[in-house]
Amino acid sequence: MPTENIRTYDVIVIGAGPVGENVADRTVAAGLSTAIVESELAGGECSYWACEPSKALLRPALLRADATHVPGLDPAVKNPLDVEAVLAHRDRMSADWKDDGQVEWIKSAGIDLLRGHGRLEGVREVSVRTPDGDTVRLRARHAVAVCTGSRAALPDLPGIDTLRPWTSREATSAQRPPERLAIVGAGVVGVEMATAWQALGSRVTLLAREDGLLPRMEPFAGELVTERLREAGADVRFDVSVVAARRQGDGEVRITLSDGDELTADEILFATGRAPRSEDIGLGTVGLTPGDWLPTDDSLTVTAVPGNWLYAVGDVNRRALFTHQGKYQARIAGAVIAARARGEDIDTARWAPHSSTADLEAVPGVVFTDPEVASVGLTADQAERAGRAVDVVDYEIGHLAGALQYRPDYRGRARVLIDRDRHVVVGATFVGPGVGELLYSATVAITGEVPVERLWHAVPAFPTISEVWLRLLETWRDS
Repeated sequence: MPTENIRTYDVIVIGAGPVGENVADRTVAAGLSTAIVESELAGGECSYWACEPSKALLRPALLRADATHVPGLDPAVKNPLDVEAVLAHRDRMSADWKDDGQVEWIKSAGIDLLRGHGRLEGVREVSVRTPDGDTVRLRARHAVAVCTGSRAALPDLPGIDTLRPWTSREATSAQRPPERLAIVGAGVVGVEMATAWQALGSRVTLLAREDGLLPRMEPFAGELVTERLREAGADVRFDVSVVAARRQGDGEVRITLSDGDELTADEILFATGRAPRSEDIGLGTVGLTPGDWLPTDDSLTVTAVPGNWLYAVGDVNRRALFTHQGKYQARIAGAVIAARARGEDIDTARWAPHSSTADLEAVPGVVFTDPEVASVGLTADQAERAGRAVDVVDYEIGHLAGALQYRPDYRGRARVLIDRDRHVVVGATFVGPGVGELLYSATVAITGEVPVERLWHAVPAFPTISEVWLRLLETWRDS
């Protein structure tokens, strides 16, 4: 017979992904007893179906792309990738989809882990339906943090229930390359998975509703990625959408496009956005709508619920859908919860300890394609729409000695936006092999609001790709 018991903690966290783990780590460090609830694997989407497996698939592809252009290495790396070895590496990086290591860390941090489906049951109360069918009721003295993340959003397409499409989960965990893979979506998941599976032997067709790839970034980013995907053999099509798709008895997928063309594929991946994991977590018991995103203020407090006890951290609040940004929010939320538990006022001024200002002004991101794309802060289009007066400064990275050492045929581009009045960097985009490692310097420049006049004294080593900073400053000065 199912049983019911009640436990009381200072803080309850729903969701044991990287975000929930970081909230719990911060509250425990502040001396608050904390329970964390997880219905799947501790470690969350990033560890098993997103960041870790996708980058494990991409690393061999990107390394080979660089090596094939380096004299002395190129003949040795022209053979196809060892698919079995790449997938085995992906499995290891995903911990073989077992969460023993994560569970061990949670316990070592002094956090109580409850397996099961967590639901809000009113103010500061959560019920957990365990795998055994029991119900555990939890009460929080101070806070409940919803860290349930997001899931792939599928389009409203007739027959999609019987289509058995891939989402990002299937794309990162597949056990063999499909011979023909159709990918729907021009964003990060679409272009990264096109890069990975094309390199692993699939014939990839990438379908973009927009007129270019990576539409939220600087246009040159999508242009350079498109060029390289096509060189690698991918069929990249723009201004087209899927109007019908069905899986045949033989397993093939027949796809009808908005331009009247038809495709046949072995698998179809929809990389068409994200939706919040909030449809069955009891939002209705606190006056919220199940299935909605949970808007918060900069302290990560849910604004529609009175009492300053409910927090939404990570993807579920839709502020910035990146694992690293969710972990940043978790550190802020943990500090806020601890301060309020001690009866202290919180400081939510810009860049203050209890304000997630970076969500609005300095969100870094890397797209692990060939070439890589790294960006933080505003794009030129965003600055214009916001009415920000900026100087747009561009430089061809391939002109650098360090870039030519990295890859003799290096192609890439850098752009920074400099506020005309304040002379500080407010946006940066780098496209080219290896540029992901340039991103932290740009993030520091933006969050630290370092005056351009001071950046002149930050000397880049020669010959490195980081010398692009000097060239950008020279271009700005001379213009």
